[in-house]
Amino acid sequence: MVGNLLVRGMLAGVAAGLLTFGFAKVVGEPQVGQAISFEEKFNAAKSESPEPEIVSRHTQAGIGLLTGVVTYGAAIGGLFALTFAYLYGRVSRVGVRSLSAWLALAAFISIVIVPTIKYPANPPSVGDPETIGYRTGMFFLMIVVSITALVFSLRVVRRAVSSLGWWNASVVGGIVFIVIIAAVQLTLPVINEVPAAFPAVVLWKFRVAAIGMQVVMWTTIGLVFGALAESSGLVSQ
Repeated sequence: MVGNLLVRGMLAGVAAGLLTFGFAKVVGEPQVGQAISFEEKFNAAKSESPEPEIVSRHTQAGIGLLTGVVTYGAAIGGLFALTFAYLYGRVSRVGVRSLSAWLALAAFISIVIVPTIKYPANPPSVGDPETIGYRTGMFFLMIVVSITALVFSLRVVRRAVSSLGWWNASVVGGIVFIVIIAAVQLTLPVINEVPAAFPAVVLWKFRVAAIGMQVVMWTTIGLVFGALAESSGLVSQ
């Protein structure tokens, strides 16, 4: 059963990757183009020669972007399916589609929203190349903390449900999650390397597009995988 669910998860991820590619081309790529234009003008003002283009922008925005998001979607879809297979029948007696949707929402919050609040995505020309490793490490640390806090909060809910009921236990679990995340985000260092002259509108639109891509990705995976898993008859209703 797990193997079949894994295949369906990867198929859902591929579908999500294709939709995300379309969204990125329409909404995200124009902002990337403007950011690169800003970088070129900024370097020209400093009389610096442009860096050699190893991969053309046409390739980056076309087959490169398509390959990246579809591969990412397939990988995430596979991990999503494995997590679903582990949780189904263990967390509560919800249906296949409901569990898939709730799991996608939980993943979106813990993997995307929480880390992005502390370390939002930046377009090209924003950020010091020498600190990219540090910034990436802090972002992934925030993901680990977020997932750990989510798991801990769910355990709090399970222990409190017998005495408080589902609603009150869920509220308590939500408060625990928010308190942990707030404490960690206040503790971790702030990283702000946006040039003062960088257009605020471009930065805002880029970050909205980055979150929008993740919305498309996780919504598609949650809905498509739920439908595929339910129609396959691999899991009982």
